[in-house]
Amino acid sequence: MATTPMRINGFSGMDIDSLVKNLMTARRAPLDKLNQQKTILQWTRDSYRDLNIKIVDANKKLSDFNRDSAMNTKASTVTGNTAAVKALATADASSSSMSVEVTKLATKSTLQTANGAGLTTTGATPATATLNTTLEQLATGTAADTYELNINDKTITFLKSDTIKTVQARINSSGANVTALFDEVSGKFSITAKDYGASNELKFTGDDKTVKSSTFLDLIHINTGDTANNFLKASNAEVKVTSDGATKTFTPSENKLTVNGVALTFIGTTTAGGPAAITTKADSTTAFNTIKSFVDNYNDLISTFSTKLDEAKYRDFPPLTDEQRSNMKESEITEWEKKAKSGLLKNDTILQATIASMREVITKHLGDLSSVGITTGSYSENGKLVINEDKLKAALENTPDKVLSIFRGPSGSLDSGIYSELSKQYDDTLNLFVAKAGTSKYSTDANAVYKPQSIMGDQLKDYNNRIKTLQNRLQDIESRYYKQFSAMETAMSNLQSQSSSLFGTQSK
Repeated sequence: MATTPMRINGFSGMDIDSLVKNLMTARRAPLDKLNQQKTILQWTRDSYRDLNIKIVDANKKLSDFNRDSAMNTKASTVTGNTAAVKALATADASSSSMSVEVTKLATKSTLQTANGAGLTTTGATPATATLNTTLEQLATGTAADTYELNINDKTITFLKSDTIKTVQARINSSGANVTALFDEVSGKFSITAKDYGASNELKFTGDDKTVKSSTFLDLIHINTGDTANNFLKASNAEVKVTSDGATKTFTPSENKLTVNGVALTFIGTTTAGGPAAITTKADSTTAFNTIKSFVDNYNDLISTFSTKLDEAKYRDFPPLTDEQRSNMKESEITEWEKKAKSGLLKNDTILQATIASMREVITKHLGDLSSVGITTGSYSENGKLVINEDKLKAALENTPDKVLSIFRGPSGSLDSGIYSELSKQYDDTLNLFVAKAGTSKYSTDANAVYKPQSIMGDQLKDYNNRIKTLQNRLQDIESRYYKQFSAMETAMSNLQSQSSSLFGTQSK
């Protein structure tokens, strides 16, 4: 790269800097154009990301809309012992009333320090252990260099210098499917299975000393053979359900059970307060609100994409150069850039394909939608959906299965229905955005970094290379101008000196 020579405004009285600047203005026009084209490309890519975010969000909402709980057309009510049992009707809930008795709750398998006693340090002044107590401080006599815990087929090793806080974190991240907990008040240490029920009983080795010993349990005085104090075994829940004159006992491994399409959650036993009574009836509120939210979201996407496709394009408002910005007020810059950014996605093929695919899904189901109170608006509204709320509510009350099949597909189907079909179209659009703009299929972060490999990413690299090459060339030209003017100054200075010398000689 050429270096800029010393810039001198010399004997001629000419402002060389101004002359060079004026000469370079025309030379810089191609560079300004390249920078403007690069800016337009960056703005366009940002516009794609904004729409990408809306599609990602819409796709996540479709997943939520498609849940059983979101499209529920029934509601269950608990009377009697409401403190012991909670109930939630699913789409498959029957109208049968039920009486529920909880005689035993499911429990988790737990190892704990004896009788809930706390850990204490050894030495001259014993004290209740803290999170910062080391295993060495818990040891009676000389501490071993390492201690091991063998649980659920995992061997976890600790150093004598490890603190209880470190031990707790290592157990929890070991993959043994257990949770270690240290109570800072009582000093109690416990290890509990993450899952309820007898099938999730803690497994450990070392009790009979014929296999590798769990020396860590020895250190904290836990005897796995003491099922009264140290090792609390897991148990299943025990629940009696009476319906239509018949009673059946269930033993779920967790405190949850679904019976007759009603999801029951057990909070406590019913021994003291008596049984809980469950009644189920039709209730379209949840499903109606979900469908309404879907329609609002669909219409918002149609409106946003249509607006971008039809947005006016102002070709006389290119991105401003730095020099132009310096001569404008902030309000003028804002108004200019508003027009400069308008129409960046006008008639964009990805947007056109997205709207077409969305309409295609709706058109496929339009007859069924119309029968339950959902139609499309006028042509000028670009295919937005319109809800006749009374008709939709009546359909949800009288023919809920029909409404659900429109949006979720027939019972047991996983890939039909408006929700899943639109999700596929949204996924296709996201793939196009990723390939062209380098956006993310999963992120709604407006500041997310673009993927390096994309069509627009490659175009930006090309612009950067061309801009750098042109900048170097312009710097060389500018340096040449200064050299030429400097040479001219030197020549004029020499001429002036010669003239002065000649004039002096003649005067003599």
